[in-house]
Amino acid sequence: MIAPQGHAAGQLSTFLDKVQPGDLFQGADRFGPIAGDPPIVPVLRSDELLGYAYLNSDFTSSVGYSGKPIRIVVGIDPKGVVRGLKLVDHKEPIVLIGIPEKKVVASLNAIIGKDMGRVAAGAERPPQVDIVSGATVTVLVMGDSVVRSAVQLIRSNRLNAGSGETVATATEIRKVDPSRTAVSDWQTLIGDGSIRSLRLTVGEVSDAFRQAGQPIAAEKAETQNPEDRFIDLFMAPVSVPAIGRTLLGEEGYQRLIARLKPGQSALIVAGDGAYSFKGSGYVRGGIFDRVELLQNGQGLRFRDRDHTRLPAFAAPDAPHLREIALFIVPSEFAFDVTEPWELQLLVQRSAGGREKAILPYNLGYSLPSAYMTVESGPAGPPVPVATDEKAITAVSTDPLQEGQPLWISIWQMNRVSIGITVVAVLVLTAIFFFQDWLVRRPKLFAWVRNGYLIFTLVWLGWYANAQLSVVNVLTFANALVAGFNWEFFLAAPLIFILWASVAAALLFWGRGPFCGWLCPFGALQELTNKLAQRLKVPQLQLPWGLHERLWPVKYIIFLGLFGLSFYSMALAETAAEVEPFKTAIILKFARQWPFVLFAVTLLVAGLFIERFYCRYLCPLGAALAIPGRIRMFEWLKRWPECGSPCHRCAKECPVQAIHPEGQINVNECIYCMHCQELYQDDQRCPHMIEVRKKREKFLRLSSPASRGETPPKTQVTYKGAPITSSDAVSDQPA
Repeated sequence: MIAPQGHAAGQLSTFLDKVQPGDLFQGADRFGPIAGDPPIVPVLRSDELLGYAYLNSDFTSSVGYSGKPIRIVVGIDPKGVVRGLKLVDHKEPIVLIGIPEKKVVASLNAIIGKDMGRVAAGAERPPQVDIVSGATVTVLVMGDSVVRSAVQLIRSNRLNAGSGETVATATEIRKVDPSRTAVSDWQTLIGDGSIRSLRLTVGEVSDAFRQAGQPIAAEKAETQNPEDRFIDLFMAPVSVPAIGRTLLGEEGYQRLIARLKPGQSALIVAGDGAYSFKGSGYVRGGIFDRVELLQNGQGLRFRDRDHTRLPAFAAPDAPHLREIALFIVPSEFAFDVTEPWELQLLVQRSAGGREKAILPYNLGYSLPSAYMTVESGPAGPPVPVATDEKAITAVSTDPLQEGQPLWISIWQMNRVSIGITVVAVLVLTAIFFFQDWLVRRPKLFAWVRNGYLIFTLVWLGWYANAQLSVVNVLTFANALVAGFNWEFFLAAPLIFILWASVAAALLFWGRGPFCGWLCPFGALQELTNKLAQRLKVPQLQLPWGLHERLWPVKYIIFLGLFGLSFYSMALAETAAEVEPFKTAIILKFARQWPFVLFAVTLLVAGLFIERFYCRYLCPLGAALAIPGRIRMFEWLKRWPECGSPCHRCAKECPVQAIHPEGQINVNECIYCMHCQELYQDDQRCPHMIEVRKKREKFLRLSSPASRGETPPKTQVTYKGAPITSSDAVSDQPA
């Protein structure tokens, strides 16, 4: 029996009052006394025992996107058949922000009526829940936790009353042999079972979906060659010395060991082919939703904090694989590398529209006996599994495992992208330092600015996904409080480079370099507004009094998010959806319709009011404006006439960052340099017009000699022949 660490009596009693007996068993009218550890409670109809109720999180991990357990009370009869479910507690932001809870709970109906006894005995595969678009990970976590907890309860023999006492017997204690450290090669590890693999073709997967009654989209099935490689999946435990030294190299293995706590394990999962085992769930919510580690009825979905991306294997004969992931198994998950375990691959394919069909493939693993030592000893208590909320929260907020990460490999793997980003930052720096020369050439400057905005949107945003977010600011602030670690931020090279550039730019120019030049969503707003102006879409300029009262809204939003992050980072990340960056840039509008509608609405507003979101709603702009007050230089030039009597710059400023009295509000300035173009223009700037007129008048009234010019030569003729002035002098009579 496995008792959750820190929960000697479980938490069933805390949530049982949210459930009626009839919710779990038809005709049930009362609960019996809670008993056991983890606790279960009899469900009765009068004096007739119908079955038992238990809380899934008392038996197995059920942590979702929020980092908190999803708690479900399950009704199961003595034969092991699930009879009813009741969702009693969750903190899932995906469900809280618009997807109906009833729809998510209804997806679990596929489990009701299933015989978990056959699943526990290995006679049947675990039942799969119906996927809800937009809440895939949440639904999978719920379904799998119900199945695994039921299997765990059945295997404990607690459903069969009076089955007899169990007797402790001697057992074998298996441990990893630390003396087995010899480095081999890829083919040797494949041959002796140290590396396990799963190879699937497109045709095999399509046939499996049809046999399971889950048809895939017709257009996808017709356009794929059945003989094409769907996925080649490999896995191995690299915390085992000989395997780790072969695949990671000596230096990589030593770095890994420095990160691992005593008894902690690490796995390599690698893949190639048309299907990615990583998917995109970890980008949106930090969870790898396509692979799951299974052992003894327990399951673990890895999170981004457990993951390190590797460029290649150290073994010289290893194949080049598209995806190589190093996963550290959290110490709170009871994993024994010497016992059999499985990696479950969930294959997701379109079933038409926004629906998905899911098919699981389990790849089993048993560590070869050559890597282990075996000793005899008495049966010991099972290793406890930490499922209490406090322990899980502590893990979810720990930014990094201890030790040196492999961030240097990540930087080496992204050399090209890093080089392009660094060059782009240097080009922008040159633009700012030589701005006076550029703005005197308006046509050239227009090409430079528009070209840079297109680069920012297309390459930096849509291709490289290097969109900064207010979540980065909140994470940084929380890291300062919880224990700052540079490696956590170095793990994302482009984001780190951009933040370093923004930090330096704040000293020179304030928030303008990022907001006006390096923000992909800001670039998208400006480019779409320029297109709208070409199409003669009317442009609106809010009265100064209204504008002045609206721009503080973004500061209020930022302060609210900042305060909320110290209470709950998960809630703050949910509330940070006020930023449309994830929808419009990271996911390229491939998201649920409320998010897409919100982002499109902001862009439409920006067609009439240039950079509407930047001006009034952007919490990231507000976060950058606050430290931007410390800038040390004043690069934007002004004439004494600016603001009195001239108001041209103020009227033409795209974001109304110039006060009617003439001063520039650098907190609101995006550094588009339009005012600097006017500053140098002797056709539009009144001051420069006066300077030009005075210069022209001076030129008209002055002689060439007084202006420092050489007088033009005049041709004189004498007796019909041209002569120079010197000839004429020499021919004069004495």
